[in-house]
Amino acid sequence: MKKQISLLIIAVLAATLLVACGKKESAPQTTAVAEPAALVTIVVGLDDNFPPMGFRDETNALVGFDIDLAKEAGKRLGAEVLFKPIDWNAKEAELTSKRVDVLWNGLTITDARKEKILFTTPYLENHQVIIVTDSSPIRTKAELAGKVVGVQDGSSAIEAIEKDAATANSLKEIKKFGDNVTALIDLSVGRLDALVVDEVVGRYYTAKKPGEYRVLEENFGTEDYGVGTRKDDTDLMAKLQKAIDGMKSDGSAAAISSKWFGKDIVKK
Repeated sequence: MKKQISLLIIAVLAATLLVACGKKESAPQTTAVAEPAALVTIVVGLDDNFPPMGFRDETNALVGFDIDLAKEAGKRLGAEVLFKPIDWNAKEAELTSKRVDVLWNGLTITDARKEKILFTTPYLENHQVIIVTDSSPIRTKAELAGKVVGVQDGSSAIEAIEKDAATANSLKEIKKFGDNVTALIDLSVGRLDALVVDEVVGRYYTAKKPGEYRVLEENFGTEDYGVGTRKDDTDLMAKLQKAIDGMKSDGSAAAISSKWFGKDIVKK
């Protein structure tokens, strides 16, 4: 009898053990929380002494027409835009070495630059104008013969002058400067006879000092401004182009232009 009871107890214990082993604790259910998407950062390389496109105001803040355009584009792309002042003469190197992602600062579209830079469609038309002091006897390009003419190093003014071979060969010297502000100072004190500069920049400065400078009627041709990225950065280029097109079509670009130039001069 005792033997039967013992066998029965063993059987019950074995069955209980099997049932316990057969049950697995279900893992607690957790709700996965998606990580917030990382904010894309676009680093814009610029010359921070190039008003009214990009420059520092009296509080040292970066302001300007291109600054406002880039900020608006960043909003549309959901990206943070960081502005990085660079040596404009080394802009291609800054771009290709990935120290900056975009060049957006009165960047003239030229065939030579197209070999290294991918451009948006033009958003602004510009001329390379000739500035002299108001008291200068110079009235035409022909009268630049034998004169010292200033340009910003790395600017399209150099190429514009060189395209006009007759004028270029007649000059005594083409003197290069790190920025146009220094060049204008040299012009005002007589170390230069003339300065060739982007029209938007030249007229901005001359308007600030009426009676001191004069812009000649002749110029070194028409050119277009565009935004530049690395040649292989086609995805970013497509997004920038879409943003610029949107700003043109909805009037945002025109509003920014009116703020800086008093009228809409955006190229449609």
